[in-house]
Formats: sequence, structure tokens, C-alpha cells
Amino acid sequence: MAKDPSQPQVQLIPAPADGALDAAEEAVDLLLDSGRPPGDVLLLTTGDQHPWAVHELSFGEAAYWAQHDAGDDVFYADAAAVARAATRPVVVVALNGGGEAAAATVLPPALAKAGALLIVCGEPQVINAALGAHA
Repeated sequence: MAKDPSQPQVQLIPAPADGALDAAEEAVDLLLDSGRPPGDVLLLTTGDQHPWAVHELSFGEAAYWAQHDAGDDVFYADAAAVARAATRPVVVVALNGGGEAAAATVLPPALAKAGALLIVCGEPQVINAALGAHA
């Protein structure tokens, strides 16, 4: 079956839940090292927030989302904020908590937010169960 060209490419990176955030950070580093502009990348977490997001949120929601709206750097957000996040060429999801329920909640909207590429880091059985026919 031919891939739908209007759908972003999906890349799966197997990682245990406690290693998913590290795998996602490595994926972002590789994207940036290959020349992808930082503003092209959104990283979502289903468990603990990325340390950058925790730090930036300490200055308040308005300042945090202003950085998102500026769109000139990688933006790190909790998966619960996926609806508020703008579409970016690349969305990286770290399935670092919440299991299949969190994956099933975040992956369909994350796929919709990804313009060209969705990278999912997590346990393969959780990813496959959540993506099902979407992959």
C-alpha cells in the first residue's frame, strides 16, 4: 500500500519509558546536527516534563508560551498541551510515562501537528497499540 504523501513520516525509536526522554533528546540533537532549524522542532513528554520546560515554566505561563509563539527554538511541552502547540515540521514524542493510555491520547494529535516527521520514542508495543492503523 502506498504511503499517503499528505501524512508525515513516522519514525519509531525503541526505548524503555525511563529512557524515552534521553532517546528523544538524542533525536533532537541529531536533527539539529543535520541542519534542521531549532524552531522546526516540538518535543512532547507524557511523563515528567523536560527540564527545560520546568525551568521556563518557573517564569510563568505567559513567558513560556511566548517562547513557543516566537517559534525560533526547540519547544518542550507536556503532552497535555499538544492542542495548544502550533504545527511544526517535526514533532518528537517521549513516551516517558502514562503507558498506553497516554500514548493513545497524545499520538493522534501529535501526528496531526507534525508537518513532515513524527518521531516517537518509547516501548514498541505501547507505540504500536497507540498508533494502530495510523503508522
